Amino acid sequence: MNEPQTLRAMPREMRMMSERILSMTGLPKGVFLALQDVPMYSQKLGLGGFALLEKRFDDLGEARPEKICVTAEEAGWLQLDGKGQHAWLVLPVAIDLLGELVARFGNAEMVVAHSLDPEEFELAEAFAQRNGLSVTVTLIGQEVSLKASPRPLSGDVRRDDPLLWLLLTEGQPIRADLWWRIYHLAKKALAADSVVSRRHAGPMIVNQDGSVIGRKDNDDETDVSLLIAPRAETQTESTNS
Repeated sequence: MNEPQTLRAMPREMRMMSERILSMTGLPKGVFLALQDVPMYSQKLGLGGFALLEKRFDDLGEARPEKICVTAEEAGWLQLDGKGQHAWLVLPVAIDLLGELVARFGNAEMVVAHSLDPEEFELAEAFAQRNGLSVTVTLIGQEVSLKASPRPLSGDVRRDDPLLWLLLTEGQPIRADLWWRIYHLAKKALAADSVVSRRHAGPMIVNQDGSVIGRKDNDDETDVSLLIAPRAETQTESTNS
């Protein structure tokens, strides 16, 4: 039996797919942009990854991240209630709160309850590093325990975010069938190709008369006439022999 075909995706492409798909969920822009790297990191760590993004797309569209709340707090410790929201949505909140607790108390501990797919909190160890934290994650049933301590940033991505460095240098293998499903799902976020959509693509707008609004530095060889011309129809002539 043939092995499934595998593609090697790089961070640019994975981030593009995630951003487009998450933009269709209706989540506030600040929320879905905070999640841009989450499916990529999840894929790299052998967790749910892009298959989970595909599976939970509808759930994310009904998410209510504003429901996430702190239910108990003591010095250096707090309990966070995910209110049934996906772990990917709770993760940035948890890391921000851990950072505040570490700044105030030197070390911090948090218990997160009632989140969907809690095993995805393993991502916290990787994401915390870019925020100057060292985090250990323990899954206890459906609850998650996170312990954090300071991890000073060095300014070197290889040390501060080693998982991202691996992704930048090696990319990530992903099954071709999954990648193309993700690709076609992400395409739904794009406007249909038309003269109008092409005139508004990129860092400038080309008006119907050919005048340009926006970038005018002429630092490339863009032929704006292509953006205002009607799309050519392919005509096939057949001859009888």
